[in-house]
Amino acid sequence: MKLTTHHRTARDAAESWREELLGLSHQLHADPELSYEEHRSAAALAGLAERAGFTVERGVAGLPTAFTGVRGSGDLVIGVCAEYDALPGIGHACGHNVNGTAALGAALALGAVADDLGITVKLLGTPAEEDGGGKVDMIEHGLFDEVAVAMMVHANDADTVGNGSLAISSWNLTYTGRAAHASAAPWDGRNALDALTVAQTALGLLRQQLPPESVVHGIVTDGGQAANVIPARTAARYEARSPTLERLRALQERVRACFEAGALATGTELRVEPHGHDFADLRQDATVAELYAGAAEALGRTVGRAPQRTGSTDMGNVSHLLPTIHPMIGYDTGGARQHTEEFAAAGTSAGADRAVLDGAVAMAWTGVALAADAGHRERLLAEVGRRAADRERVARDGGGPRP
Repeated sequence: MKLTTHHRTARDAAESWREELLGLSHQLHADPELSYEEHRSAAALAGLAERAGFTVERGVAGLPTAFTGVRGSGDLVIGVCAEYDALPGIGHACGHNVNGTAALGAALALGAVADDLGITVKLLGTPAEEDGGGKVDMIEHGLFDEVAVAMMVHANDADTVGNGSLAISSWNLTYTGRAAHASAAPWDGRNALDALTVAQTALGLLRQQLPPESVVHGIVTDGGQAANVIPARTAARYEARSPTLERLRALQERVRACFEAGALATGTELRVEPHGHDFADLRQDATVAELYAGAAEALGRTVGRAPQRTGSTDMGNVSHLLPTIHPMIGYDTGGARQHTEEFAAAGTSAGADRAVLDGAVAMAWTGVALAADAGHRERLLAEVGRRAADRERVARDGGGPRP
């Protein structure tokens, strides 16, 4: 990869913010906040962007912890997505302190060359990736409408590009029965815990017939209050995942039938409510992903190609709308995988700090490559135009979902 003046300027800009970026990564790690509650994290990220010359708008999309930061005025809008929510009980066990600060670093680096390259850099502070889907809220409020390409990096134990994700939906379910003394008059009760047990048994049997890569999992959030009382209420949260949104819809029908079986067998009432947004499967843009891989390798990283699907992310919804990349940025986690205490413990290591800066520079260099090449630029702008035309058509025809 041949470095140009723009590459060097972007890299130097990221390096000039090294202490602030790494300090912020450690700050987020030490003060984890849950989905839609990331007030201090969002404020810290937005504040640093503002100090770097970005025009920041807080509380966008009706979300107190979402923000945007913009620098430049070119027709090619490059979006960088920052994540910063943590997990209950185990903090930043998905490495979002790395994700968020690397995204901020990439925006700062691209901002330094925005005017020369004729681009607009749009930093999108996206809350609630772990639980809810802030990116979907921001899509619905039009905050991605003018974005030509979206990118982020995700903390991992190895560097990869091209990985996908599973589509996912989540429900809260509640069974309501009738309480009774568990010994003196159990026949007077309608056992809500039995209903949940029947549903879990049905789900366990269903798993044998699930197609490859389809997964169902959940937790009991309320199993009753006393062992000597027939439970009148139980509750659970379940998630279903499948390789595509289309296959997810079919899976949802089978899973809901299992929930309904519990109510039917026990004479209880069932309420099923969606929890957060459905996440689409991730579809990474192959061309942009290879540009990122070349940039990361120029920084001395070893990047694998990973066609398999892993986990789920609301970046999938972005990828159904516009060209998107979501590469993994790796560091030594001692063999630990995401969503574990051991993975969280590695989040402020020297390797994690390097991932913040390398991820920032690699994304910035990807943006430089896209902006400087007429072919890439033309393709991305043509796609923005097509989406704008689709929105106009929908508005003219009287509504319907946003394209």
